[in-house]
Amino acid sequence: MKRKLALILLLCFSLSILAVGCGSKAPKDGDNQPAPKADTSWQDIKDKGEFVVGLDDAFPPMGFRDKNNEIIGFDIELAKEAAKRMGVDVKFQAISWDAKTDELDSGNIDVIWNGLTITEERKNEMLFTDPYIKDYQIIIVPANSPIKTKADLAGKKIGIQAASSAIEAVEADKETFDVIKDNLLQFDTNDMALRDLRGGGLQAVIVDEVVGLYYVQNHPNEFKVLNENFGMEYFGVGLRKGDKAFQAELNKTLAAMKNDGTASRISEKWLGKDIINK
Repeated sequence: MKRKLALILLLCFSLSILAVGCGSKAPKDGDNQPAPKADTSWQDIKDKGEFVVGLDDAFPPMGFRDKNNEIIGFDIELAKEAAKRMGVDVKFQAISWDAKTDELDSGNIDVIWNGLTITEERKNEMLFTDPYIKDYQIIIVPANSPIKTKADLAGKKIGIQAASSAIEAVEADKETFDVIKDNLLQFDTNDMALRDLRGGGLQAVIVDEVVGLYYVQNHPNEFKVLNENFGMEYFGVGLRKGDKAFQAELNKTLAAMKNDGTASRISEKWLGKDIINK
């Protein structure tokens, strides 16, 4: 009798467990998930008292070292002015350009401010401020050159920087690319190509307007820029994907610098021309 009673009690207990299990609801997606982290990116910068700019420090005129090994340049002046208006300091840190996104994501730097072209691919990796520079891929030739148009480049030795956006721009102009591709010589840096142009080894160089104008300005009466070009692109400041609060503050500051003419004056100083995107 006791054994039968024990079996009945065990059966009742098992059924009660089964009923509880069947009656419980399956967790829904999002249940017990942590709330989205608040965006404290701008507050973090204020608390730190500075933001760190990552850059290639051998990219004149955007950012490079002078004879005293100090980092100077177009973007350096813009960043310093922006930081001053935002009430924080700015620090400049040379990085490997190939690892720029990793440097940003790791927190080693806070922004990339270095003639950074806005592309769809990069938009997947980082946030961008509103564009502050409208840049073109220009063609530079010696001042006495008979070359006047892209069509005149046929048969000429042309320099271009390897792995640069200039190559993509030229390839997109299929008609021109088909007639110059065999004489399109790639250089490790724009400076090397421009020096070869100056030495007579090249008849033309295709280069970012910001780089080309600076070079032409520093070698007056030696070169000219053709009216035709290989298209337009925009520069922006790159930030971490989640740093929207910092992005908004930086956008506001850059807009003020454009509106009061400060950005244009910096452009005129370094390039002899205002190329700020209003």
